[in-house]
Amino acid sequence: MTTFENLLETDLERRDDSWERDFLKAFPSARVKVLNPEPQVGPDHWPYLLTTTEAADDTAPSILTWLSTRGIGLVLNPQKPHPDYVLSYGMIWNFRERGEFLSLGATGEKPASNRFDIKPGQELMAGAPSEAFLPKYVRSVIRQFLADQGVFTPKVLMISADKVNYDLCFSIESLKSPPTHEHANIAEALSWFLPAHYTVALVSEKTVSGFVSL
Repeated sequence: MTTFENLLETDLERRDDSWERDFLKAFPSARVKVLNPEPQVGPDHWPYLLTTTEAADDTAPSILTWLSTRGIGLVLNPQKPHPDYVLSYGMIWNFRERGEFLSLGATGEKPASNRFDIKPGQELMAGAPSEAFLPKYVRSVIRQFLADQGVFTPKVLMISADKVNYDLCFSIESLKSPPTHEHANIAEALSWFLPAHYTVALVSEKTVSGFVSL
């Protein structure tokens, strides 16, 4: 039987998808220690709590619950040449809500991209995101992030072209109408706050109506 300790001892070149699945399944039962009470900004410019498995005294779930309401990710064993794992904020709250860090989408596959194209005359399903899809504490975290960027009244809408796959769409106008070439980077930034199986898009209120306050 592979233990959590065995997984941490696995050479980097052998850490494949199977290793990742085993690691993420075992991590909630691990004990960790916070290295610094203040979140540190990572190379990707997002805040992370640095933790280690050495002389650990806290349970992973207790720390994950604390992080879930604060918009902070987690790095495990950053003192190594390569950290053992990095959890985005979206992975953390997905675990709190669904009991797993990575979930599959409605089709059983991870989304291919954040691109969302609406063709003229295309029939769409649209509605406000539910509490289950986007909990209040997550909305608060994203609102604060956007407020720090000078966006104070963000609007969102769930949109689907096939009634199976839904995109979380942000109103371009509510984001202060950024130029088109910035849309992909904005969607990518917002994706850090969301589970990996979510897709994010920026859509104009001139194209689709019904946006609601985040």
